[in-house]
Amino acid sequence: MRRSPIVLAATVAGTAGVLAFHPHASAAPTATATTTTAAASSSATKSTSASSSGSGSSGSSGSSGSSRSSSSSAVSGTATGDAIDTQYGPVQVRVTVEDGKITAIQGLVLTGNDPRSAEISSFAEPTLKQEALTKQSADIDAVSGATFTSAGYAQSLQSALDKLGFKAADGSRATLQVP
Repeated sequence: MRRSPIVLAATVAGTAGVLAFHPHASAAPTATATTTTAAASSSATKSTSASSSGSGSSGSSGSSGSSRSSSSSAVSGTATGDAIDTQYGPVQVRVTVEDGKITAIQGLVLTGNDPRSAEISSFAEPTLKQEALTKQSADIDAVSGATFTSAGYAQSLQSALDKLGFKAADGSRATLQVP
């Protein structure tokens, strides 16, 4: 009987503490795009196209347009995608493209506001990376159990590819949206 006021007071204090708890958003580093293009590769592609398309300045401007729209063969560089906010924290990736091919993707910030989110992200990231490298596109499928991480990853990857001017060979774009 003597302990009941103490137990009740502790219960009330604990409940108030839990209800007053507000998780803080993680401080995601804001990164800017560091886009570099391979001028030698680009000019080599343009000069090859220009020599095969004929002569004159109209031929070279036409080849410049067709080189850009036919594929991403001249695109090379590294870009950091936008930080995409999800319910479980931000997602941000960096992509490297060499001669129109995605060669590397690095997860800079993955959802991880809590230990469970960090575990899910660490499980999903290799699968998402492999699929994007295989498809050569940000149009990837969601990993089961990691819907928010998958959608954020695809959106951040697409924004990085857009900054580089990379277009997937089949024209596909990221379709996953953060719920």
